[in-house]
Amino acid sequence: MHKIILNNVRVYTNHGCLTEEELIGSEYRVDLEVTTDLTKSSQTDDLNDTVDYVYLNKVIKEEMAVRSKLLEHVAQRIINRIFTDENMVKEIQVKVSKLNPPLGGDVEMVTIQMEQSR
Repeated sequence: MHKIILNNVRVYTNHGCLTEEELIGSEYRVDLEVTTDLTKSSQTDDLNDTVDYVYLNKVIKEEMAVRSKLLEHVAQRIINRIFTDENMVKEIQVKVSKLNPPLGGDVEMVTIQMEQSR
């Protein structure tokens, strides 16, 4: 199996449980890794034979734009959508990080990581 990895996709949106987070929003980082078979596309050089990383980036941005209280909720939506739309994907690992979270201290980011297989 092979992997397609998108690192450090940055999105400004309004996830969180606090009213201030909903109103003001903040910056998020998403890292996505999908496992698939790239053997055919490596031989054909045809986009139809692979998982398009432009599509993966689009899914991240669209799902991150839908407000969630919890990071794990938006991460699961990303996983569900990719599995629904892309039959070639066998496993997904997604990390969603809130940068500079409102914790009352100096914390660079808080990250949740979820992995799922078909």
